[in-house]
Amino acid sequence: MGARGASRLAAICGGALACLLSVTLMFAAPAAAQHRAAAPSPVIALRVDGAIGPATTEYLRSGLLLARQRGSPLVVLVMDTPGGLDSSTREIIADILASDVPVATFVAPAGARAASAGTYILYASHLAAMAPGTHLGAATPVTMGGGGSPLPGGGGPDEKSKKEPAPPADAMSAKVTNDAAAYLASLAALQGRNPEFAERAVREAATLTSDQALAQGVVELVAPDLASLLKQADGRIVKVAGQPRRLSTAGRPILDSEPNWRVRALGVITNPNVAYLLFLIGLYGLFFEFMSPGMVAPGVIGAIALVTALFALNLLPVNYAGLILLLIGLGLMTAEAMNPSIGAFGIGGVVAFALGSLMIFKGPVPEYRLSNGVVVAAVSLSIAYFAIALRTALRARRRAHAIGPDTLVRAPGRVVAWSGGAGLVRVQGEDWQARADTPLSPGRGVRVVRREGLALYVEPEEPPDAASGPRP
Repeated sequence: MGARGASRLAAICGGALACLLSVTLMFAAPAAAQHRAAAPSPVIALRVDGAIGPATTEYLRSGLLLARQRGSPLVVLVMDTPGGLDSSTREIIADILASDVPVATFVAPAGARAASAGTYILYASHLAAMAPGTHLGAATPVTMGGGGSPLPGGGGPDEKSKKEPAPPADAMSAKVTNDAAAYLASLAALQGRNPEFAERAVREAATLTSDQALAQGVVELVAPDLASLLKQADGRIVKVAGQPRRLSTAGRPILDSEPNWRVRALGVITNPNVAYLLFLIGLYGLFFEFMSPGMVAPGVIGAIALVTALFALNLLPVNYAGLILLLIGLGLMTAEAMNPSIGAFGIGGVVAFALGSLMIFKGPVPEYRLSNGVVVAAVSLSIAYFAIALRTALRARRRAHAIGPDTLVRAPGRVVAWSGGAGLVRVQGEDWQARADTPLSPGRGVRVVRREGLALYVEPEEPPDAASGPRP
């Protein structure tokens, strides 16, 4: 075949290949479009169980990002919380209001609650729903001193306070309460919900069941489960970033978004008990390293634990007076161990350490307070540790010198050669010139009485009469 024939064959093959590719794309494009239509974007479900804190904020933020990437029509926060930290709550609300994906808060399952911080998040959501047998409210802010305010999620006020709410104890309490009431009322106005209950939830710690919340316009839906919620929400119009949007949720698959490893790790280290123990491990590790330079392991472990603890403490509601007391207590106990006194430093250190441990966290919910059991264990271990260190220091102080001429005093030896009142003795593997007031013989055991220059003064280990018998 000539060059012209080969060129013509190549052109024919190239044209056939291009035609085949065009036909394939023609049929593949509708198939891909049909596949996309057959697989609608899922509704993202985020589970919020327990107290709301830094880990919750990170989890919800990653869930909203996933919903945006998947083109989800709705994000549902399935909530059961007693409350949480104010800083974390405000960050979550800011993320919800800035989200271009509608967010629904669903208080579920039966028996769940959206107390305190949960009520704020529910009011901020684009759609609010509750399962039968749930309740919300009790959004009164709790100051560091307590001020007699009920704890978030810890039940409502008594009958007398329901009829006539007690006035705030002081100006600071009034300021905090007014700020919280205005904040919740602004969220109610933004999402078109009942502002009167918002006021009572803050000032009177009022609560509502699911039926009451639906009747009073606090929530839009009551549904037994998530599937029923999506069915009822389909076609409803919500405001997202100030613009109306119709929800399309019927028949959508539900994707449960689990926390990733980073969120789980953040949840562990921001537990007040874990952060507290990491802080102590860090301080004790560095203390060991400074006391015994070159051990390496205590210093490395202590540095890692201390940096991790400081990161966690930065995210938690720390009372700095308690932290300072804790450090003072450790310093005083260290001073007692290093320079034993009459015990004033040690006793003062234990008291300061215990008080600082009890005061270090000021979280308004029990989940963000230090466990009394952890405090007792930490104080007990610290006392035991510094007691051992004190005992070791006292024993070292009473111990004979380990270096210098005094190390030979009371040391045992044996006579190598002797003549008259002087001779040669072997002490600690070395031969020394020695003198004694008692005649000695080679092989006799002696003990050093004192040293003068390069000569030792020795005495027999046993009285002469007992060692050699009666003299002639």
